[in-house]
Order: sequence, then structure tokens, then C-alpha cells
Amino acid sequence: MAKNKSGFFERFANWATVATGSSAAFIIAALVVIVWGISGPVFHYSETWQLVINTGTTIVTFLMVFLIQKSQNKDSRAVHLKLNELIAAHEGASNRMVNIEDLSEQELEQIHKFYVRLSQLAKSEDNLGCTHTIDAADVNHENKSERTKHTTQKITESKNRKAQSEKAN
Repeated sequence: MAKNKSGFFERFANWATVATGSSAAFIIAALVVIVWGISGPVFHYSETWQLVINTGTTIVTFLMVFLIQKSQNKDSRAVHLKLNELIAAHEGASNRMVNIEDLSEQELEQIHKFYVRLSQLAKSEDNLGCTHTIDAADVNHENKSERTKHTTQKITESKNRKAQSEKAN
């Protein structure tokens, strides 16, 4: 995939996110606090001395909130797109899950209740490979359970034939 030429802010935000999340950034911040603390006696722990660190940390925190939010939004969008691709690519997955993040709280709660029910069904299933989609949970549970049993039976038969073949040789 070709890399887009991004704007100045995009490039700056990416650079700043990497830079501020580094060990060097933490060490520099810690050193600033240590130097500030050591300089206390020189400035007689004055209100101005305290105001310097308070103002500095407030400004940095204020700016970092926006930078972190931008980075979080980008990461979240990338994860959603990757999940959407997996849903679209998997034949058994419900396409209703694509862009689920755009649903209302009530719609999300309804889907959550469905998955609670699905979880209850899955707990009664002794096969970890059994999966379900959002459509018709009870019917799908039965169908997938049967398919999984059939597949497991075929695998077992194949292993038995292979073991018998190896014994014969």
C-alpha cells in the first residue's frame, strides 16, 4: 500500500507520539523534576519556584491530552478496520459487526445480551472449536456442534488409519 503524503500536523503528531513515549523522554522529564527539586533551596522554595513547575507541567499535560487523543483515534480506527476485514473475510461471521462502533448504546446492549446468551451456550459445549455468529444463536449452536463432531470424528479416523499404516510398515 502506497504511503500517503501527510500534512505537517500529522507528521509532527506521529513524531511527537513516538518521542514522548520513549525512555529518553521519561528520563528528561525526571531530570527536569530533579533539577527543579534541587534548585528549591537556591530560590528559597518561593511561590515563583513552585509556579514554574506547576505551569510547566500544566502546559505539557494540556498539550499531551490532545496528542494522546489523536494517537488513540488513529490506533482505534486502524484496529476497527482490521477487525472489519476479518469479519468480511470470514464466511461464518456476521456482517452486522462491521462498523458496530457506530451503533447506539441500546443497540450495543442488545448485542451484548446476545453474546451473554451465546456464552451460556458455549459453556454447555465441551468443544473449544465451536463458534457462533450473531444470527440465530440456538440454531447455529446446534449446526456448528454437529459439524464440529463430524470433523472431529474424521480427524480421529484419519489418525487411526495413519497409526495402523505405520504399524503395518
